[in-house]
Amino acid sequence: MSVAVAALLAFSSSSAAYAQGRSLIRDAEIEATIRDFATPLFHAAGLDPDAIDIYIVKDDSLNAFVAGGQNLFIHTGLLIRTRDPLELIGVIAHETGHIAGGHLARTADAIASASNMALVATILGLAAGIAAGNAGAGAAIALGGSNTAQRSFLEYSRTQESAADQAALTYLDQTGQSSKGLDEFLRTLSGQELLSAGRRDPYLNTHPMSQDRIAAVGAHMDRSEYRDRPATEDQIRRHARMVAKLYAFLKPPAQTFRKYPEADTSVPARYARAVAYYDQLHELDKGLEIVRGLIKEFPDDPYFHELEGQILFENGRPAEALPGYEAAHRLDPKSGQIEILLARCLLALNTPEADQRALRHMESAIQTEDDWSSAWRELAIAYGRVGRLGDSALALAEQFARQGKWREAEGQAKRAQAQLPKGSPAALRALDVEEQARREYERQKNG
Repeated sequence: MSVAVAALLAFSSSSAAYAQGRSLIRDAEIEATIRDFATPLFHAAGLDPDAIDIYIVKDDSLNAFVAGGQNLFIHTGLLIRTRDPLELIGVIAHETGHIAGGHLARTADAIASASNMALVATILGLAAGIAAGNAGAGAAIALGGSNTAQRSFLEYSRTQESAADQAALTYLDQTGQSSKGLDEFLRTLSGQELLSAGRRDPYLNTHPMSQDRIAAVGAHMDRSEYRDRPATEDQIRRHARMVAKLYAFLKPPAQTFRKYPEADTSVPARYARAVAYYDQLHELDKGLEIVRGLIKEFPDDPYFHELEGQILFENGRPAEALPGYEAAHRLDPKSGQIEILLARCLLALNTPEADQRALRHMESAIQTEDDWSSAWRELAIAYGRVGRLGDSALALAEQFARQGKWREAEGQAKRAQAQLPKGSPAALRALDVEEQARREYERQKNG
């Protein structure tokens, strides 16, 4: 295997490129759900939630890991296979224990990068090899052939695993949540220990199990006053919607309709069928009919409006999609992702007024989505439409830097400096990008 640049699969984008079959999924609703489950645990651990990046990896295996200090990666396979929110919360609590304990906070210097996405690309390549039991080629490229680094990357000792378990139990108690989910997850893993390395889930390759861990969690549950406290109705509702949405986008439609048959009139089932009809079967009218029924029932839900806008936009109807995106943004104004999708829709209208509105939204959204390379591309388009060519070149330089395309980043940064007012903040930023790009390119060229 080789280390490839991680691609972004946005459920809200029809163009998706993949790197080695692994990519990052961007979805406002799913990210908000995971973030809201995790934030109380981060607080309990004394961590700043805003300093922790959460990434959703499109991969069917049951896996989650911490890398690069405060980066939490969760595979879609794990999300889909969690049977209730407490199980997912238990996994997040355990990984939070790794973060708080500083486990693997320092990996090899070679994975350090000026761009989070460059770091993520390297981590995904390494994690894929190690999870498969073959850390060789990818790790050798990224870590300069250091066998020690290859062996240690993402591999936790049993001591660290036990420490993370104990920390997780503390965080769950502090937040008034049952540790039953963590217990159930560990028992699921223990059932795979006898399988060969090639057949068991990658989580076991990087998180060694032991019956002592299960016994320790069980003993804690016997003492905990929160042992039998169920998940909240909101947690159950949001977890079910997240699983349904992921399932419908990622699984063949036959599987989706088997899991969520027409007779099931629950919100998650209708949600899944709407996605399957439009995204998998390309039956636009059926998908829209279900979504609009959900909107009528839940008019204040931003994500149903977002899905309506997405269906229409991806089928070449931006004018009809606009009200859906506007409603989604109005109902969730803090979501940078939704604001970017609104701006993209406005740009598709290709009118001076819409271009100006798109630019305002992009400048707002980029404050929280500054590591999303395609967001910089949309911003570059918006600047270009209104005649701000220097700013457009700078945005393209930012895009290429996040993609690790250093020669292109350097070229656009130089172009930006030639057109921006000398000494302006934008010109100084362009100079910084140029110098960074030159350094990174030389480093890559010299191995």
